Amino acid sequence: MSFFSGLVLGVALGIGLIFAFAYLENVRSKRRSELATTVAAFARMTVQDSRKLLPAEYYPSWVVFSQRQKLTWLNLELRKIWPYVNEAASELIRSSVEPILEQYRPAVLSSLKFSKLTLGTVAPQFTGVSIIEGETDGITMELEMQWDANSSIILDVKTLVGVGLPIQVIPCLLVKDIGFTGVFRLIFKPLVDEFPCFGAVSYSLREKKKLDFTLKVIGGDLSTIPGVADAIEETIRDAIEDSVTWPVRKVVPIIPGDYSDLELKPVGTLEVKLVQAKELTNKDIVGKSDPFAKLFIRPLREKTKRSKTINNQLNPIWNEHFEFIVEDASTQHLTVRIFDDEGVQASELIGCAQMPLKELEPGKVKDVWLKLVKDLEVQRDTKYRGQVHLELLYCPFGTDNVFKNPFNPNFSLTSLEKALKGGDGTANGIGQKKRDVIVRGVLSVTVISAEDLPIVDMMGKADPYVVLLMKKSETKNKTRVVNDSLNPVWNQTFDFVVEDGLHDMLILEVWDHDTFGKDYMGRCIMTLTRVILEGEFKDSFPLDGTKSGRLNLHLKWNPQPIYRDT
Repeated sequence: MSFFSGLVLGVALGIGLIFAFAYLENVRSKRRSELATTVAAFARMTVQDSRKLLPAEYYPSWVVFSQRQKLTWLNLELRKIWPYVNEAASELIRSSVEPILEQYRPAVLSSLKFSKLTLGTVAPQFTGVSIIEGETDGITMELEMQWDANSSIILDVKTLVGVGLPIQVIPCLLVKDIGFTGVFRLIFKPLVDEFPCFGAVSYSLREKKKLDFTLKVIGGDLSTIPGVADAIEETIRDAIEDSVTWPVRKVVPIIPGDYSDLELKPVGTLEVKLVQAKELTNKDIVGKSDPFAKLFIRPLREKTKRSKTINNQLNPIWNEHFEFIVEDASTQHLTVRIFDDEGVQASELIGCAQMPLKELEPGKVKDVWLKLVKDLEVQRDTKYRGQVHLELLYCPFGTDNVFKNPFNPNFSLTSLEKALKGGDGTANGIGQKKRDVIVRGVLSVTVISAEDLPIVDMMGKADPYVVLLMKKSETKNKTRVVNDSLNPVWNQTFDFVVEDGLHDMLILEVWDHDTFGKDYMGRCIMTLTRVILEGEFKDSFPLDGTKSGRLNLHLKWNPQPIYRDT
């Protein structure tokens, strides 16, 4: 009996294993088929499909989707004709760059000229090309170029004391050759009905990603004159920046005609108020950093603005105003670099930030906090370096009667420019004198309440009050103390007579009142720009210097503008 039971059980188990194996094989085959279908679908995907499925923020930093097409054929042809290009380009560079070198020549030198200039035997490599869409009256082409050159450029340098030093510019990249990577822009404009169908070609260095070189002294020693080597290197970089870097462009007429409209022209001004920075990285071992800021649109010495230095402070308040000329609002950026002032030693970079001008609405003040980074090109360092606070106003030229100046609705921007800078002397009977527009008025500040203040007392409460300070006039007021509350209500109003609203600031500090002293709970700093623009507003402001807390305020501006002849 047990034999038959074992036989039946064995047959049943065998049949079950066969069915199970067949089922698993069927499932496995189906999964393989689905995987093959998925792989085939991925193989057919385009770059656009990938971007739709996975947003850019989810890609690692090394993943790049290039929009430029390869140019292997152009590189092959360029190598053939490079000896002829070398001769022609060398003479062109000599004639166009020498005057700019002379313009930026350091004060310790009496002469700075080329004695030899050849681009070498190694042709540059074009790694990609793209066409900029949206042009209706021309064609814009961008060529990405990489060049590891063996050029020979010798500068004759003469000091003021008459000592001659020939200095050879030997490019530095592995074998001490020029290392350059960038994007050149070619503009074929205007389009005409005559062969070759465009009137002129404009060329410019649209983007300079990398430019490395070193200075090697031949028959002399630059170290005998401190700072000369650095000054010459800075002069060379300034000459490149001012001669061919976008928005500077060179126009080559193809068909005779007037192409002055293609040349570089200012298109407007950028008004920048450097308000403050907060939570800056400390670069000093003893004490705190001494921060100052450098601001520029084009990185040229005479076009770079520098703020004052705030000593021993990681939360500096500058409240300084600067003005820049804008030549191409669609591509230019405002760059801010924060440094630690080291006195006679070289200043140390704390961080930098950039603001694209195309994000500014003409005639509208933009209030921004920009996060500081170590490098604007390669942002691999994620360390927090602080933030910088700016107020920006872009004013295009020729906007008369298009929109009104926000600081004074009775003036258009061009009228205000004439008032500020003299103009043609016809605006509002000003005559030939320059006039400063002084925004004077009465600022009413109502401290309504605070929310979620930090705990500073041992009992888990606080006795908060607010100190209000006008920075320029140093006028001070304070609210009453509200006992045992982290959400106090004051509803107190204070009036301040402001003599110069565009350059003053309101600082509100929250303190905890104690019998034998006081504890700091945070502060709020603001310019008067918004209340001058809007006249009156009510808003909630976060407290700086603390983990939590907000102030609820109501501000009102009663203007009394005056003029002062200078």
